[in-house]
Amino acid sequence: MRKPKQRQTKPRQSKQRKPNDLSRSLAALDLDRTLIAVIEMGASSWLVAGLVPGVERQPLKKLAVDESALLKILHRWREEAEKAGHKIERIAVAFEAGRDGFWLARWLRARGIEAHVIHASSVAVSREHRRAKTDRLDTELLKRAFLGWLRGERDHCKMVAIPTVAEEDARRPGRERESLVGDATRIINRIKSALARLGIRTFNPTLKKAPVLLNDLRTPEGDPIPPNTLDEIKRDMERRHLICEQIRRIEQERVKRLEQAPDTGPNAMVHLLARVTGIGIETADTLVREVLTRNLRDRRAVARYGGLTGAPNQSGSFNREKGLARSGNPRVRRCMIGLAWRFVRLQKDSPLVKWFELRTANARGSRKTMIVALARKLLIALWGAGARGRGAGGYRHASGVIEPSRADTRSNAPSTDRRSDSFGLIRT
Repeated sequence: MRKPKQRQTKPRQSKQRKPNDLSRSLAALDLDRTLIAVIEMGASSWLVAGLVPGVERQPLKKLAVDESALLKILHRWREEAEKAGHKIERIAVAFEAGRDGFWLARWLRARGIEAHVIHASSVAVSREHRRAKTDRLDTELLKRAFLGWLRGERDHCKMVAIPTVAEEDARRPGRERESLVGDATRIINRIKSALARLGIRTFNPTLKKAPVLLNDLRTPEGDPIPPNTLDEIKRDMERRHLICEQIRRIEQERVKRLEQAPDTGPNAMVHLLARVTGIGIETADTLVREVLTRNLRDRRAVARYGGLTGAPNQSGSFNREKGLARSGNPRVRRCMIGLAWRFVRLQKDSPLVKWFELRTANARGSRKTMIVALARKLLIALWGAGARGRGAGGYRHASGVIEPSRADTRSNAPSTDRRSDSFGLIRT
């Protein structure tokens, strides 16, 4: 009698979650061979606190703003540990993100020191009404949070991704333009307010002939604009003209940079996103520089970084939403809210817009709430299109959201007509 064949089953491989190295350390911590230091950074001085193996005291040193003096202190503490019989193999330094940026972390890493930047809002503090707050107490909080992070424990603190100098510099034109646009808007509002005090409400200060027409304006009483107010408005118009010229130069320089290297790095992603209906060069450049080139963990991390997640307030039977958490990048949030409204107008055949219209058809007053959900879904869709469609020859996506690469164009590439895909986007 033939024996039945035994079915060979392969052991199931569990899907391992991608580790989040910003919420906890993945390297094993050996307290006997690790020198730990935290820095409380001020405008005129630094306060450095350390944990030195073999040394019972916990050293605390106040320094001038001098990176060379900081390096000498770390080397001196290492020598003290070695005298106590502990060979230091790792020096870990951390400080809070703030006004000084990331230059110190890059400088320390270039000299073989492990440097981290702590997200300031991730460190738990006492909720007492009048809690004591000094630089010494702040270093104690940072030491406890940093030590827990080094042990690999979650929820002690979170680290900020340290960008390169080139990555930081690439974000400057977009941020400068945003600041200049805000300055121009404030000047326009100031001119309108000055005219409204005189009873003039129909004048448009953004016209090219506005300085010439200003001399012919009359108040409701028939009087001309007072001379001091007239001079003030003219100076504001000159200031706005200068700001608009600077904005124009920034936009021209950005177009030149994109044309010089259109298929390299983030520039390729900017060109590809700009082909999607409703996304222009300004929006594409902002999204690529601020969020799409970051190494984010998953969809939840993308939505949280964009500041498009909610803030629940629940305790017992009490359950209420407090609105947007506003804990992410405010530039990405403002950009995505505006882009979502444009999608509602320009991409009516998109599955995402159809979902939005279906959810808000019979619900009065829900469009402003649901537009945040649409912006969140849209940001995740753009991130998915870029992260999954990044090939060796550049950024591409087989569904046709983004322009295919040259190799796909020579083969059976999809046509260039309007079509939607699984992400809910329509290309031009």
